[in-house]
Amino acid sequence: MLVSATVVLMASTSAPSPVYPLYLERWGLSVTSLTAIFAVYVLGLVGALLTVGSLSDRVGRRPVLIASLVVAAAGTAIFWAAEGPVWLALARVVQGVATGTATGALAAGLLEFAPAERPHRGPTMTAVGTTFGLAVGGGSAGLLVSLSPRPDGVVFPALTMALLLLAALVSLIPETVARRKAGFAAMRPRVRVPREARRGFVAAIPAIVAGWSMTGLFLALAPSLIRDVMHVRWGAAGGLSITVLFLANSGGGLWAARLTARRANVIGAVLLSVGAASLGAALSATSTAVFIGGAIVCGVGAGLTFNGTLRGISEATEAGSRSEVFSAAFVVSYAALGVPSLAAGLASPLWGLQTTGYVYITFIGVLSVVAALHAASTIRRCARAELVLTPLATRPCPQGLDVRQNP
Repeated sequence: MLVSATVVLMASTSAPSPVYPLYLERWGLSVTSLTAIFAVYVLGLVGALLTVGSLSDRVGRRPVLIASLVVAAAGTAIFWAAEGPVWLALARVVQGVATGTATGALAAGLLEFAPAERPHRGPTMTAVGTTFGLAVGGGSAGLLVSLSPRPDGVVFPALTMALLLLAALVSLIPETVARRKAGFAAMRPRVRVPREARRGFVAAIPAIVAGWSMTGLFLALAPSLIRDVMHVRWGAAGGLSITVLFLANSGGGLWAARLTARRANVIGAVLLSVGAASLGAALSATSTAVFIGGAIVCGVGAGLTFNGTLRGISEATEAGSRSEVFSAAFVVSYAALGVPSLAAGLASPLWGLQTTGYVYITFIGVLSVVAALHAASTIRRCARAELVLTPLATRPCPQGLDVRQNP
């Protein structure tokens, strides 16, 4: 049930992206306006993560998830009734609040329902469910763009009904957290990572930012890049590029489950570097095939780093603060999703869409190289410690840095 909620919730957040070019034509919007509308979603999401992201640690997973799904349904209903850009911005803010409220509770709940002998399954389901949902939303909306003159009149009613149904079904799942008193102080904006998790958390930031900035590139700009730079006029192309990215992302998340968290991060960062170079080459050559290949490589890389990061966090965090720590991780993730894409939208009228795309991709590539070098050096240090100091059985590497295969 929680996996289904994750998939549908994330599908609702990616579904608007393929419809953006239609909104551009319908209401005369600019690329800057569209990226600003995307960015307000991130503002609502980060605001919710900072204030109520850890609320489920106090009041329980179930009530927080029910409320989040109902609010998300309100967001898709506003998209359904939208009559101008102000409506789109309002819908995006509501969606951001819903997603930010639900994110920590979903990640913590999936971890708590995972089998005791396979604790890594929870973070894996969080990562794969998130990316698969983004793929479903983007792909479905993209196909509807090519099949229907009003795709928003089909996809958003369907998502609204699905979210309300899931809210009703989530009310039937067992509660995993004992309710504690939660006054207004519990909603004071803060980001907290326990001392035992800080080292791995900080080390993972370049990989998190690179992967989620790539996601922002596709959700905010890829449909416009494909149409206006690569001159592909098929209406579904933008949405399908998002689907390709996130299906590959899901595959990367599943692959990461077979690796240690640190190895997943280093391989993922290398693939993000290669994928970013491929996307830059695709824009230069206006090659759709190279662009799709780059999207696949980037997707696998982002899936590996996302899964590895969540597993490292879950291994280093006690149950009573998991929602809070997952919320902190997603603050970084969604800031990386929104800030670079907004900057790109502001820069595109000055630099042109193609040049802006090059700069954005270069930013991702540089961060990916930094993340790969740092992760590789950490693995080497742990390996030397194993050989020179004591066996790993008696002196383990820090959480998330274990060079051995997870059970």
